[in-house]
Amino acid sequence: MKRLICLVILVHLMTTPCHARPGEIDTGAMDQTSLFVTIYNQDMALVKEKRAVTLPKGESTLAFRDVSGQIIPETALLKSKGLRVVEQNFEFDLLSPASLLAKFTGETVGLIKTHPETGQETRQDARVLATHNGVVLETGTGIETGIPGRLLFPHIPANLRTSPTLTMTVQNDAKKNRELELSYLTHGLTWRADYVAELNPDDDRLNLKAWVTLTNTSRTDYLDATLQLVAGEIHLAPREMRQRAMPMMMDSAKAKGGFAREEMFEYHLYTLERKTTLKNNQTKQVALLQAENVPCTKEYFIDGQGYYFSRSMGPGGEKPKVQVLLHLENTKENNLGMPLPKGIIRVYKQDRQGMLQFAGEDRMDHTPDKGSLKLTLGNAFDITAEKKQTDFKKLSSSSKGAFRYQSAYEIKIANAKTSPVTVTVSEPVPGDWRITRQSHAHTKASSNRAQWQISVPARGETTLSYTVQTK
Repeated sequence: MKRLICLVILVHLMTTPCHARPGEIDTGAMDQTSLFVTIYNQDMALVKEKRAVTLPKGESTLAFRDVSGQIIPETALLKSKGLRVVEQNFEFDLLSPASLLAKFTGETVGLIKTHPETGQETRQDARVLATHNGVVLETGTGIETGIPGRLLFPHIPANLRTSPTLTMTVQNDAKKNRELELSYLTHGLTWRADYVAELNPDDDRLNLKAWVTLTNTSRTDYLDATLQLVAGEIHLAPREMRQRAMPMMMDSAKAKGGFAREEMFEYHLYTLERKTTLKNNQTKQVALLQAENVPCTKEYFIDGQGYYFSRSMGPGGEKPKVQVLLHLENTKENNLGMPLPKGIIRVYKQDRQGMLQFAGEDRMDHTPDKGSLKLTLGNAFDITAEKKQTDFKKLSSSSKGAFRYQSAYEIKIANAKTSPVTVTVSEPVPGDWRITRQSHAHTKASSNRAQWQISVPARGETTLSYTVQTK
């Protein structure tokens, strides 16, 4: 019943004209002469627009409609020569059946009922007593709730708006048609990069495509806008301590296709060469890049655990997973060589029937030109490992309470494939350490990591054994 009442209220309002408030100068999207939207990675966007508006001399109130419903009002900045802003307000109490009814609590409205058999309509006055969890009306015949029918309102309250509105009281030095430049920061606009990679049969080359996914939940449309994206992590003050933040102005880049890129402060700015429209509650995808025949390297990787070296593991062992990694170098020589925004990269490969199959995905961070990408796609099915501790001793302790330990390990790697593989075994070793015995030569990948490259024959196995002393 409550839904029925709200529906008929809405249908009636659609035929009711809404005008600017008395004394206000109304300006909407139809007055825009240009629109720029710059979106950051952190649910933040800068909107910069120009509107042509005729203003009288002296003080007047401007009502900017079609601004973001998630605007940060204190960041709004209005610029025009000879114009001064003395006060501003953000009006977000929007017109709806529920808000309209709530505003008339304690007042009289018209109640129109339809006879169920004859279809004849009758009208009577009704006083709105309450609107919480349903409508309560007082009529000449008593108290009524849940009434099917139409409610007729004499006017729209002055504090209800049909759309989010920014009002500004301004002082104008002369009557003329002015170009007003309005800038503000807003929430509700986000973007992310999504990558799709297709591996070749030998897993040593791939084709890479990148898409920008834009989402608009700011409760307004941005029509025919110049779109810019900022890749990088800007610092935002904590909400409770944030002071007035002035918008960052940027010039748009010009390009003939796709996104043009430029450096901006410590970030990267991408500008779409053509204008686009971002509608409210819409997700849009725009191509960012396409690279063909990019070299890559597949690696089988065992990542150990550092806590084994100071205690006995007991008679049992473990079966570490053999990860499958994919390495790419972001260079021009590899048909890339541009800053890549952070995002998720999804990897596919064709099967013998030529059908694409999903091979795995990973999240990548912002990657600069000449940077490296290491993607974890999953765990190998045909390559397995078993690890066990074969010896453990507590050798001695120093006067400062530091202990020396000696541990011995054996890692058996089995390969069920029909071709040989090389597996990287990476063991994080804490403290001061040295390898005293090993079956294969290691490299010191970092101050706390020993690494081995282990060749495993087709349908065979190889065992790595080593002894390490730690302090």
